[in-house]
Amino acid sequence: MENSVYKMIELVGFSEKSWEDAAKAAVSTADKTLRDMRVAEVKEMDMRLEDGRIIGYRVKLKVSFKLEG
Repeated sequence: MENSVYKMIELVGFSEKSWEDAAKAAVSTADKTLRDMRVAEVKEMDMRLEDGRIIGYRVKLKVSFKLEG
């Protein structure tokens, strides 16, 4: 079995609907330029507020992908 090396990056996704949609937005955007993503770990979730109401959801993710070599 061949050894593998993975890189970890942080992403931030935003959605006006939900944390789940924010995470999906981050991963689907990263998928356009990264290959072989393996794991996405939610590190933090928060909300954007305006005049006492929620106007958006933000998710901070750590994503790993396999380095080619």
